[in-house]
Amino acid sequence: MSIGENIKKLRKERGLEQCKLAEMVNVTAGMMSQIERGTKIPSMLLGRDIARVLGCRIEDLFGNDAA
Repeated sequence: MSIGENIKKLRKERGLEQCKLAEMVNVTAGMMSQIERGTKIPSMLLGRDIARVLGCRIEDLFGNDAA
């Protein structure tokens, strides 16, 4: 799975809307949509923030087996 697919999977598992996750990590909903679709790749800092909000390790966003 791609980074975006892992983020989307984890976000849905946690019951978060895409726009809510975007708000929580201080990016636009459009940017979060691009990340999940794989047209943008988050910086390490943004990845850290996304992982914190999703309650996982940053490695889980980049790995093939997101928890």
